[in-house]
Amino acid sequence: MRDEAEPAVASTAVRSREVLRYPPFAYFWSAVTVRALGGAVSGVAFQVLIVTVLHATPIQISVLSALGVVPYLFLGLIIGALMDRWRRQRTLMITSIGRTLALASVTVLLLCHALNFWSLAVVTLVLGVLVLFADSAAQPLLPRIVPRDSLVMANARLGQTDTAASTVGPALGGALLNLLGAPVLFAFDSVITAASAVLQARIRIDEPKAEQRAPGRHIGHDIAEGMGYTYRHRTLRPLALSVHTWFLGNSIVSTLFAVFVLRQLDLPAWAYGIALAFGGAGGFLGALLAPWVGSALGAGRAIFVGRTLVVVPWLALAVAPITASNSTTALLTLVSAAQFVYCLAMGIEDANDTGYRQAVAPDAIQGRMNSTIRTINRVVYFCGALLAGLLATLLGFRLTIGIGAAIFAVAAAIVVASPLHNARHEDQPT
Repeated sequence: MRDEAEPAVASTAVRSREVLRYPPFAYFWSAVTVRALGGAVSGVAFQVLIVTVLHATPIQISVLSALGVVPYLFLGLIIGALMDRWRRQRTLMITSIGRTLALASVTVLLLCHALNFWSLAVVTLVLGVLVLFADSAAQPLLPRIVPRDSLVMANARLGQTDTAASTVGPALGGALLNLLGAPVLFAFDSVITAASAVLQARIRIDEPKAEQRAPGRHIGHDIAEGMGYTYRHRTLRPLALSVHTWFLGNSIVSTLFAVFVLRQLDLPAWAYGIALAFGGAGGFLGALLAPWVGSALGAGRAIFVGRTLVVVPWLALAVAPITASNSTTALLTLVSAAQFVYCLAMGIEDANDTGYRQAVAPDAIQGRMNSTIRTINRVVYFCGALLAGLLATLLGFRLTIGIGAAIFAVAAAIVVASPLHNARHEDQPT
């Protein structure tokens, strides 16, 4: 299968390596930035509402948390298949409008004193479905906005935005919540989400109309074709298996990290916040370095560097002679350094991982390929998070974190032992 339609900008005679100079990507990046910042701000408000306004029980909190993942588990493959037949640009505009209305509904419910667990659960589920549609449309749309040889740079810019939003957004959300109150804050988020729809609408690209399905063919055949393409492809198969393994390790360490730091090491909450801030700095630096690493080493080796580097911080936390009796400064230094390296590794590998699969897959199967990998990742993460609690109960925190580090090492080994190790971003769609 070959990609017969290249992005319009790919024909430009002189290509700038700075993708923000491409007007379509500048609008796309601006829309993503606005949505990411709004999501980070409203995320804090949702958490505060759940705890302080609804006084939700632990079971209710778990249900609300699960509702954010459920759409991926049940609809991920279906929506991915639809994204190879629907207009992705139009989908992003519609989902932004839908998120605007969903956020505005929270303001109305608060002002009418009608917000309760069930109404918030409905809003959370609706937002989860809309985010799934947006994610499923955004990844396959990007290769039509920038040339394929600029995909790593484009993903790096988006990674920097996501890191900055996740670092600044919660603090900004907390401040605005205290200053404006929850109804005004959700109204504000609704307005800036509407602004992202306007920015998205400014993008001018040509999306070819998908071919009609042959008689007797249904969406299940499309899904099967996407999964078959992904797991039979010479380099995408090991990439997918490696990232699934990575998600298993990540589900274990990320589930336990807060409890390990706050309870096992007995660090105060402010120290935990500082460690997360170092993680944000590491992720931003990793996204800055990602294009250079990918260009110098090639896609496969850049992914391998990230997969290998991520083992280091978790192995250090598992084997370092640390206990709650160590000084706060020593513990904070180790935990902050671990978060910095962990997020640095993710910043390096994520842009190269995503950029490579966008470059090597034909446009007609981009939606299904990405949704296949993303959906299996969510299933693996869901199972791994449950496994983390069981392992920590039976083996303790540090040994379980060590198991997570070992799983990360397996993910790196899959890369180096496969054709993916020699893959380059210049590889043509196959």
